[in-house]
Amino acid sequence: MAAPLSKVHVIAGPTASGKSALALELAQKKNGVIINADSLQLYDALPLLTAQPSSDDKALVPHRLYSLLTPDQVCTAMLWREMALTEIRAAITAKTTPIIVGGTGFYLKALLEGLSPIPEIPEEMRILSEDLLDAVGIEAFYKSLQEQDPETAAKLDPHNRQRLVRAWEVFAHTGKGLSYWHSLPKAAPDPDLEFEVTIVSPLRADLYERCDARFLKMIEMGALEEAKDFDQKILNGDVPFDAAVTHALGFRPLQQHLHGEIDLDTAIMLGQNETRHYAKRQVTWFRHQMRDYGVEAPLAD
Repeated sequence: MAAPLSKVHVIAGPTASGKSALALELAQKKNGVIINADSLQLYDALPLLTAQPSSDDKALVPHRLYSLLTPDQVCTAMLWREMALTEIRAAITAKTTPIIVGGTGFYLKALLEGLSPIPEIPEEMRILSEDLLDAVGIEAFYKSLQEQDPETAAKLDPHNRQRLVRAWEVFAHTGKGLSYWHSLPKAAPDPDLEFEVTIVSPLRADLYERCDARFLKMIEMGALEEAKDFDQKILNGDVPFDAAVTHALGFRPLQQHLHGEIDLDTAIMLGQNETRHYAKRQVTWFRHQMRDYGVEAPLAD
């Protein structure tokens, strides 16, 4: 008789949807361990703007994979998947309930469905790729990628530095493009795990109201000061200007305000707009990419 599968709860959804509160409630009921699946909450930076759990929440139940990386580090879906599986197995061994929570969809897909078998790329190759982009500029870099790997280039945003560097380093190291590697059979999900998925999807008007209110709350709690400190680290050269965590919702508008380019009210408005637009994109992604999984509440158009 086969051993029973170990259950892993996955709570996903757009930003500001309330998924973290739901995960916390579930963890308290089921002796749970919360494992982060948000790509920006992995970093030890901008905890307010990335909406990381409070110290009070962390005191209630164990939280894993938060504030784990320094801002200059890069995390791939494959690396996150390995770290998440390690934490899942540790939770099961400790007879606690693993609860994955986050809104980074391609991380969740990697865990639930597996990943294409892309070989590990040496760190030196990433550095060379970034140096080349800096030397020639992003437009020329993209044009060169188009010439070498047109199939992959056609699927990329020509202004997304991180994705372009990733495509370049994979082609340069393996001689084959990301499209080729993505066409291969995926590494299978862990056969010993059973995933119970909940997608939190509130009414659209409610979601947008939550986005606006949360950004204002962040400002009240000191997000502007947080952004100022982080911006100074960038200016000092301690953090790369294009570090992944600089994409935290609202950071760029607050940075513009700090540099005297816009007033604070405008920065707040832009930060709220960014948050709503991102939430809308997440809702669309979950609707199309994870339609076979559970839904917490219907979405109203």
